[in-house]
Amino acid sequence: MEALSRDYCRFKDYFTKRTSLKKQTKGLHQLYAEDPLRADQLLWGRTSSPLTRRGFLRRSARSAMALALGGPLVFGEHFPAGLIPAGLAHREDDFALPGKHPDLRVLNDRPINAETPPHLLDDELTPGELFFVRNNGLPPAINTIDPQKWTLRIDGEAVRRPRTFSLPELQAQFTHHRYQLTLECGGNGRKEFNPPAKGNQWSTGAVGCAEWTGVRLRDVLRAVGLRDNAVYVGYYGKDMHLSGAPDKDPISRGVPLAKAMQEESLIAWAMNGQDLPWLNGYPLRLVFGGWPASTSGKWLERLVVRDRIHDGAKMNGQSYRVPCEPVAPGTKVPDDRMCIIESMPVKSLITHPKSGALLRPGQVLQLRGHAWAGELAVSAIEYSIDFGMTWRAGELSPPANRFAWQRWRAEVEFPQTGYYEVWARARDSEGRQQPMLLPGWNPKGYLNNACHRIAVKVVEQ
Repeated sequence: MEALSRDYCRFKDYFTKRTSLKKQTKGLHQLYAEDPLRADQLLWGRTSSPLTRRGFLRRSARSAMALALGGPLVFGEHFPAGLIPAGLAHREDDFALPGKHPDLRVLNDRPINAETPPHLLDDELTPGELFFVRNNGLPPAINTIDPQKWTLRIDGEAVRRPRTFSLPELQAQFTHHRYQLTLECGGNGRKEFNPPAKGNQWSTGAVGCAEWTGVRLRDVLRAVGLRDNAVYVGYYGKDMHLSGAPDKDPISRGVPLAKAMQEESLIAWAMNGQDLPWLNGYPLRLVFGGWPASTSGKWLERLVVRDRIHDGAKMNGQSYRVPCEPVAPGTKVPDDRMCIIESMPVKSLITHPKSGALLRPGQVLQLRGHAWAGELAVSAIEYSIDFGMTWRAGELSPPANRFAWQRWRAEVEFPQTGYYEVWARARDSEGRQQPMLLPGWNPKGYLNNACHRIAVKVVEQ
């Protein structure tokens, strides 16, 4: 184990030196996900044929791999192009996420982004270890965080009395509230878009619903006083830009004042009755249920009340925006024709059983899942076993509070042996329902709320 640890440390040093030549802002997994042959060339100096997936390993490439793996790559001339060596791709010590379940799927390791397989989201409330991770920068080191000394500064053009609160002062001076709130990444489902959209290739697992404890943002804003010109509330966190530049923010987004003043909008320090997980914003964060999770800033250290739409990092250009009008796939949309995403669309998830379930003839399938609809409630849930030709109603539970997801259940029978797909779709309180297939294309791959589906086989014993 000590030898393996030393090998990995050597690889990290090597990886940092190689990629720093190109301004290292991406991790090993993202490099290979975006362009595996280019990653081969960048990391190992290896050139390969895109047709045969074989390539010539120069002596320098063999030496680089040997350094990373802790020994020579025997039969290296047969190693397929574009693969991460298994000794690096599947090591528990290099890509296991602190405080997280080992089965989370890591999409990127710089910054850390990981999603939860749908069958692990079957709990009524998502445990901290199973809550997805979406980071834009590098989290503050855990050993540098002292909740007793953590502070939150509130200022901006539209604040009457700028003030700094310590976390203990927030907890002592304002009433505590608990709400079950759903957070979903705006890019959840991005991997289904075609033409492909750049960014983390989320499938279905960048979503979760937890019980958050904190103080209402509106109570704190009222304590500092708002001017009549208040329009937007933006945040800044203590995470660091991937470049390491102290003058660059990895992300600084926000919400209109009306969203900030909702009773469920929280400055939170706990999830499910425990401290926030480190990768989800410990010790302090914002939580805005029903809107893209990027508005819910983590490692919160400053709030600004603006007299205009906030213009922080990831607020402008194409970030977290979709075309104001529908466009054809592949269209290049000017920035001034892109609109900020606010309420998330209606969506549902099948959490039981896991895709690939096997049943016996006559066996009834117990189907479970969750549904949510941004600012709205879910009014109905349906399922289909014949690829959307017919739909049957499931049993839908009411939400615990506004912005909480809703539990649903159904008992499903299958007419004969064979392969089936179970599809689920939800409808919101204004009558909009999930599309069966991919909704309107957009350049950044946001807001995919197509039906979730799983595979089921009915087989003879």
